[in-house]
Amino acid sequence: MKPISYKRHRFPLETIRLAVWLYYRFTTSLRDVEEMLAERGIDVSYETVRCWANKFGPAIAANIRRARGRADSVWHLDEMVVRINGKRMYMWRAVDCEGEVLDVLVQKRRNKAAALKLMRKLLKNQGFVPERFVTDGLASYRAALKTLKCQKRHDPGRLRDNNRVENSHLPVRRRERKMQRFKSQGQAQRFVSTHSAIYNVFNLQRHLVSRKTLRTFRAAALAEWNAASAEAA
Repeated sequence: MKPISYKRHRFPLETIRLAVWLYYRFTTSLRDVEEMLAERGIDVSYETVRCWANKFGPAIAANIRRARGRADSVWHLDEMVVRINGKRMYMWRAVDCEGEVLDVLVQKRRNKAAALKLMRKLLKNQGFVPERFVTDGLASYRAALKTLKCQKRHDPGRLRDNNRVENSHLPVRRRERKMQRFKSQGQAQRFVSTHSAIYNVFNLQRHLVSRKTLRTFRAAALAEWNAASAEAA
């Protein structure tokens, strides 16, 4: 992991790290985080929280991605509509069969070129070709996989076969409502890229494990967060 420099900031590392964690970990607004910090006796404006989230969030997310293990060999792909400044855009998403968010890409189109851009980015970042690409019936996926010569790995399953990625849209939908919609394509891309990496760390599937196992997973998640947000020496 790459240590992060917190120099030339009036507040200590612990305060900045807490603010960024609260903003990305929970469905909170900048003003919510300001109130939470005020309850702890820390007087910080929501604009300061915004600056911290924009500056340190992507750096922490990049560290998390470097440390994460290899994704599963079955990838689920889907896209959802988002309204940005009154324009219809599409948030393309890929997750593995464990619910790990592999990548999110905000694009203006819902066609072969957009699907191809997502898949090429996935293959480059993951470094391997999965056993299966599970998608819905959108023809753009089939055309893009044919271009990549991966059409034999395509599984255009029934709608419920892609519930894994459909459910992965929900946390972002909640954040979109809380933020009163995204303000620009760039802002949306920056936010979802950071949010997805941090979401992966704390997505513990608590309904599937015992309380004892949950405590172990939670401690490991917090340790991973602390390592990813550690200060440079």
